[in-house]
Order: sequence, then C-alpha cells, then structure tokens
Amino acid sequence: MKTNRILVLLLAAISLVTASAFSQEKAGTTSMQFLKVMPCARATALGDAYSAVASGAEAIYWNPAGLAWSEDQEISLSYINWIFDAKLYDLAFGLPVANLGSFGLQLQYVDYGSFDEAIRTGATFYPGQSGAYLTGRTFKPYDYVVGMTFARKLTDKFSFGVSVKYAYESLYDQGHVTSFEIGQDQQVGNSYDVTTNTSVMLFDAGFRYNTGFHTIQLGASAQNFGPDIKYTSSGKETKYPAPLAFRLGATADLLGPNSLFGDQQGSRLGLMFDLFLANDAEQQEHLGLEYEFASTVALRAGYKMNYGTEGLTFGGGVHQSMGRLKFSIDYSYGVMDAIINAYTGNTHRISVGVGIQ
Repeated sequence: MKTNRILVLLLAAISLVTASAFSQEKAGTTSMQFLKVMPCARATALGDAYSAVASGAEAIYWNPAGLAWSEDQEISLSYINWIFDAKLYDLAFGLPVANLGSFGLQLQYVDYGSFDEAIRTGATFYPGQSGAYLTGRTFKPYDYVVGMTFARKLTDKFSFGVSVKYAYESLYDQGHVTSFEIGQDQQVGNSYDVTTNTSVMLFDAGFRYNTGFHTIQLGASAQNFGPDIKYTSSGKETKYPAPLAFRLGATADLLGPNSLFGDQQGSRLGLMFDLFLANDAEQQEHLGLEYEFASTVALRAGYKMNYGTEGLTFGGGVHQSMGRLKFSIDYSYGVMDAIINAYTGNTHRISVGVGIQ
C-alpha cells in the first residue's frame, strides 16, 4: 500500500508540473530542438516506447529511474546519423553504489558540420546568384549536454530517479557578432550586437514500477524541465521554453518466461507502449515489439503515431557475456516521410554497450 501511495503521488506531481506547459506552448515555440533527438538504438528501434523498459546506463536519457535496475557498472556509446548530415554522439555511464543507489553521467555532442556564411540584403535573400552574397567564410554550430543522475530503489518493485543537466548551444564560431541592416540601396542601416550562444540548466525525473503480475511494468518520466532559454540582441532578451516532454508507458512479455501467454523458455516476445506529451506538439503514441532469442539476438520494430515526418522504425541487436564482461551492439533505422527523405535521408543509430558484473 505504501508503494502504491508513493506511485500515485509521484505521478500526480509530475503531471501537475508539466500540465501548464503542455497547455500553453504550440509547435515551433521551443528552443534547443536537438534535445528531442533521442539516442540508444534499442529504444529508437522500438519506436521510442521505452519509458517502462529503460534500465542501466541508457535509462539516463529516457527515464532516470531505470538506472536503479542494474547491478553492474555500465557504459553506453551511441552514434546518430541525423538529417541534413548532422551527427550526434552520446555517452552514458552508470555506477551502482551499495546501500546508496545508482549514479550516472551523460555527455552529448551535436555536430552540424560546416555552413557557408552569407549576407542578407534588404528583405530578399539570393543565395545562388553567382555567390554574390557569400562571404567566403564558413562556421560550425554545435550543441552539447553534460548531466548527472541519481536513482534508487525504494522497494524491490519501485524506483525513482532524477537528473540535472547543463545544455549549451552555439550558433556561430564567435560568441558575439555585430549584425548590420543593409538596404536595397546598399546603405548600412541599424546595427545589432547579437549573442550567438546560450545555455540552461534542465532537470529530468521519473519512476519505474514492477507490478509483480507476470512481466507487466509501468514507467513515467518528465524531461527537460527548467527555465526559459534566453537569446540576447542589443541587450534585449528573447525567451523560448525548452522542449519539455512527458512519457507514460507500460510493457509486458507476450511470450517467454512468466509471460502473459505462457512460460516459454529460450525466447521472449515483448510489447511496449508509451503515451508521449510535448509542449510543442499534439499528443503522440509510441508502439514497440521486441523478439529476443536465448538472451543473445534481438529483432525489433516500432511505430510512432501522430507524427508528421516519422513513423516506422526497426532494428536489432546482439548481446554476449564473456566472464564478468557483458557486450552489446544495437542498430536502429527510422523511416522519414517521403518528401523529407528526398532531401535529408532516413536516420541511423548505432549503440555499443559494455557492462562489468
């Protein structure tokens, strides 16, 4: 009964904290969009239906409470080949400490590549006019995140977790630039001192609950909760909220040991579902299916519902133990909308994990 009360209170608290933001923001009003690009190939192959499944080091990105469900030291590395040739690199480390809980570290870096610098004349921009408006210089925007996580089991069925992270965004090589207005007559008008980078402290929180009924588990997390992100031009601040997200999920094995439809040994078929709410989009749903044979080879598929550009996902993975070491490699493929794909290509993720028992 005590665990059930804690579960209800925590879920209510997370819901209250995020409800106002979800009701106020609209699409296109949030900043630091890279925070919405999730790592971990296993999770994304399952259509992002992962809040009740996440455990170990990878849980840091999805539901920090899942970090408490691993008794091993773990490190996870992910690489994402994102749209428009953007590259994302992610590292997560989890360390359980007896009688205290589990501690985690996350590092994320986004490389957008090099961009040709151009100028804008008047109200019309002509980037292809014999290079007339290109300066000949290039610049490289980038983002990064550094975060710490703490998770703990309150009982053998219930865990909670919290993360604090520092997110930084740089839009230009120099921290400050002066922008001039140039009219159609080529005369210089007003100038603006623009700060090209910004940063913010954000928080994640979540819980995970094993119901004890067969393999049914529940999970919920709130991500990127914190103050507005500020951008400065000539001393004036413009504020945008971070991409706040709320995940509520459930998972169960349909086939396998202690599953809903039998006690089959040697293989497992799991079903996952997440309800996803964001402050810059309508309600969305994530569905995932995972078949695992001999706890070694896994095949996965998922579907993201109510998305404008994303939908089907699939992938697989291999897990193997050697003495005290556990190795894993996972891959996922995300199918983008046909029109978007014609310009950006589909998305690929690769994750490598190592655990020490």
